[in-house]
Amino acid sequence: MALTRNFKQTVIERVERDPAFAKALLDEAATLFLSDEPETARLILRDLVNATVGFEQLAVLTDKPSKSLHRMLSPKGNPSMDNLAAIFGAVRARLKVGIEVRTVELA
Repeated sequence: MALTRNFKQTVIERVERDPAFAKALLDEAATLFLSDEPETARLILRDLVNATVGFEQLAVLTDKPSKSLHRMLSPKGNPSMDNLAAIFGAVRARLKVGIEVRTVELA
């Protein structure tokens, strides 16, 4: 008997029952992109897309092929700023949230 769970399924279930968790993932993905950690940001955003809009619906919303979106959000993906904005926009709309960016002084 396996004692492990599929991580992706765990994220999907948590997002479905905890809207604050979904918002925190979106916040973390945005923060990571702006903090020069794009690979981790893409992976978190990919999990969030899977748990919210899904890649097929995201393809419709962004007018991009699903396979291209999967590649963009892969560890080695390289989405353009326009594509990234469209992906964030679709997820934000699904979660019904906005994104506010602030600068902070580093110690």
